[in-house]
Amino acid sequence: MSVAETILLLLAGLIPLGYAAFYLGRRKALATVADGVRMHSRPQQYGWYSFVWMALPGIGIAVAASLLNLLGFVTPPRELVLLMALITGAAGLGVGLRSIRPALRARNVLDNLIRWLLLGAAMISIMTTVAIVLSVLFEAMRFFREVSVWEFITGTVWSPGDSFLEAAGRGDEVGERGAAFGSVPLFAGTFMVTGIAMAVSLPIGLLSAIFMSEYATPRIRGMAKPLLEILAGIPTVVYGFFAAITVTPVVVDIAGLFGLDASYSNILSPGIVMGIMIIPFISSLSDDVINSIPQSLREGAYALGTTRSETIRRVVVPAALPGVISAFLLGVSRALGETMIVVMAAGVRPNLTWNPLEDMTTVTVNIVYSLTGDQSFDSPQTLSAFALGLVLFIVTLTLNIISTVLVRRFKQKYD
Repeated sequence: MSVAETILLLLAGLIPLGYAAFYLGRRKALATVADGVRMHSRPQQYGWYSFVWMALPGIGIAVAASLLNLLGFVTPPRELVLLMALITGAAGLGVGLRSIRPALRARNVLDNLIRWLLLGAAMISIMTTVAIVLSVLFEAMRFFREVSVWEFITGTVWSPGDSFLEAAGRGDEVGERGAAFGSVPLFAGTFMVTGIAMAVSLPIGLLSAIFMSEYATPRIRGMAKPLLEILAGIPTVVYGFFAAITVTPVVVDIAGLFGLDASYSNILSPGIVMGIMIIPFISSLSDDVINSIPQSLREGAYALGTTRSETIRRVVVPAALPGVISAFLLGVSRALGETMIVVMAAGVRPNLTWNPLEDMTTVTVNIVYSLTGDQSFDSPQTLSAFALGLVLFIVTLTLNIISTVLVRRFKQKYD
């Protein structure tokens, strides 16, 4: 019997039991009320009470058996697990029906159960985040036992090893120098492409949000906003093709007109395309924030003799500034974690430069290449991915803290 068949049979057995538990519990409560006895809760709540008594033991048996199998302690036969779950559920049903009486606070029991379920869901989210951070931290600590933290943070040369260089098409550099793990070129490329992306997306996104909320008619807004938000649903690999095939040749040709030498794997092209990808995030969030500004502020500004543009510039945008800052930093976080566009349009060569027309790479690209190479898992080349991920996490966390501080500083409450 396969796992899928076992689950289907378990559900097939528990669903009728659940229906029977709800029906019998509700029926018993209705019969008690019909005899003139006042019940604490409503009849359907007693039905759900008996259903809980049936479901929790049966599901608990199945979950316990799965954990024992997963941890390798024992592998109980699936038929036995199915039989025990159904027997336990039936026993729980009997206990639940026997405990139904007028003084039973079924409503309170259900409320507490829902509260614990919601708390469990919240704890799962929190513990998942903590587990991710700890897993990255422990592997990064293994890397920093072999490489100095100071060298990693301040080093200007990233040359993780021969096999990595050969996989990246840089075999001619093998033997010229030993392994070096200076992350400055990687973070320089990351901040460069993020800065270019935000320079493209912020003005276009904010201006489009102002147009749709303040100038566009309902008909134009109803057409323009969905079309703009389609950009958010395009896969990043499609953006990568667009950057490599369309935008890069245009950038090279324009640079040639001005006498500049641009590489076909420059960092400017993925930055521009990444900015186009982020426009819907900034535009949609800014539009929602601007629409939430009370109309009384606009009318008060008009009463003082200001024009529409002056009202937008001096009243609406300052009032919406906390939301705009949040949208901006959300776009920054999105740009920091982008990988595919940079891989397809900028390459993987770590290069420390201020010229966006040269090829550079980012932290996330090197994380991918470090974990997909042929090195052993405990090699410095592989462990460097966790160190890069840890530093990138710290950078992102710092940006979120700055965002919270700025939003609290500029936030205003409107009655």
